[in-house]
Amino acid sequence: MTFGSTRALRIAALAVSASLIVSEANAVAIEKDTLKLGFIKLTDCASLVIARERGFFEKEGLYVTLEAQANWKILQDRVVSGELDGAHMLAGQPIAASIGVGTRAALITALSLDLNGNAITLSKELWTAMKARNPELAVPNPLHPISASLFKPLVDEARDSGSALKMGMVFPVSTHNYELRYWLAAGGIHPGFYTASDSTGVTDADVQISVTPPPQMPATLAQGTIQGYSVGEPWNQQAVLRDIGVPVITDGEIWELNPEKVFGVTADWAKANPETHLALLRALILAGKWLDASLENRREAVTILSKPEYVGADPEVIANSMTGTFEYERGDKRELPDFNVFFRHHATYPFYSDAVWYLTQMRRWGQISEGHPDAWYEEAAKQVYRPELWKQAATTLVDRGDLQSGDLPEGDGYKPPSSAFIDHVEYDGRKPNDYLKRLAIGRKD
Repeated sequence: MTFGSTRALRIAALAVSASLIVSEANAVAIEKDTLKLGFIKLTDCASLVIARERGFFEKEGLYVTLEAQANWKILQDRVVSGELDGAHMLAGQPIAASIGVGTRAALITALSLDLNGNAITLSKELWTAMKARNPELAVPNPLHPISASLFKPLVDEARDSGSALKMGMVFPVSTHNYELRYWLAAGGIHPGFYTASDSTGVTDADVQISVTPPPQMPATLAQGTIQGYSVGEPWNQQAVLRDIGVPVITDGEIWELNPEKVFGVTADWAKANPETHLALLRALILAGKWLDASLENRREAVTILSKPEYVGADPEVIANSMTGTFEYERGDKRELPDFNVFFRHHATYPFYSDAVWYLTQMRRWGQISEGHPDAWYEEAAKQVYRPELWKQAATTLVDRGDLQSGDLPEGDGYKPPSSAFIDHVEYDGRKPNDYLKRLAIGRKD
């Protein structure tokens, strides 16, 4: 399939067939048809990009401008101020904002943008040292997942010498931060606590974890400022291409089918623009479905995402993960069909249990300073995650024939208990305090 017509031609066509668009949008007047949405240059912004480039927004009568943001804080601040109507957000951002971790703001999400999509990369020097100590790693295709326990002797040596290893992640309430900490802790490495006097989260830490913007991570690693990082694509594969780092584990190996990004808006914006919000949700659901429909679609998405106004990375680098594979080390390229998931496995549905998991990690590492009963976690999750809006948008798509009824998940918004984590500790979103007690390292209530 060839790439779609230009935006100018599409707008002209829309002007001619406005009545058809109103019909497709269920003849419901949207409150605001011209929108500006923010994103960060990562491949998991793909649903927003595809919704714009493939006409899913316009099918809903929306004219959307996508604007890249410098970092996650600026992106969130611009949504809160109203400069952006909504944005591609870290799954933890609206949750954290609602309880005052960092910037306090009333943000909600009614749609998850993807599952998986991250990895942890170590410098080439650290990986070489790990292989020297562990013969099972010094083979062409070492067995995965790789435990952080194999990394621990290097961490201990650096810490004991007074020069702790430095690791980068993208934002304090990011999945990347919690996944990096989870992997380290599962291997017996203390990632540090946030405290009232330590907003950097390095109290009692064996390694020093700090914020680095995603596009800067490969260069920062090459300079030796950090010795490893946790980030989304294409910045792990960029390290492989430049031969400066080795991804040692993907986030799907840390937590299988974990939620990564969400589409976030302010609660006030959603209240003022309910039909516009539903139209956005419909467009993004369909974009996710298109992305997961075929390998041909993924290849087309790679070409689009490589444009400088979107991710702006080499298509070969983006394709490494977006087309169902992942390269851990040069020459060690493996089939990972679930590395990026945009629709399958109910990827777009905002599960309460996912929100609760983020809250447990905020408590585990001290961003939530005191304990709370299980009911508090549920209430906090339901304040932010809005699956009823997702269902309203998706039901309209089923009525149109754009989705099947089986595409809508059953249940009450909680996934079944799962031990699909690297440490095999079972997580039940209805029992967050029991979960925290079972984790070897971290705060417990």
